[in-house]
Amino acid sequence: MRTPTSTHPDVFTVRDLRNRSGDLLRNAESGRLAIITKHGRPAILAVPFDDRLLKQGVARSLAISLFESGQITLAQSAKIAGLVLEEFIELLGSLGISAVDYPPEELAGELVAAQPDRP
Repeated sequence: MRTPTSTHPDVFTVRDLRNRSGDLLRNAESGRLAIITKHGRPAILAVPFDDRLLKQGVARSLAISLFESGQITLAQSAKIAGLVLEEFIELLGSLGISAVDYPPEELAGELVAAQPDRP
């Protein structure tokens, strides 16, 4: 199981935009996604305009951010990014982002389970 490296996106209402625009801007400056809702339903996904967006493009930047925050799986992220799974894992590695993040006790169990059966 992967441990999210950042928190879930903040949610703002359309009305909040008048009173909390500074919070929305600070989110963007810190590289965090935000969701803007209208009548309780998501209407806008605010994606930070940062170096990652410029280098990777919107789809890949969004996929990376959602994966990092634990919102979507590795496979879902690869699909959003328009990459096969192996390419997305390589992209994460090039950015210094771990594709898997197991707690030590879980990793030990996974390694045991991955060992071939011995006769």
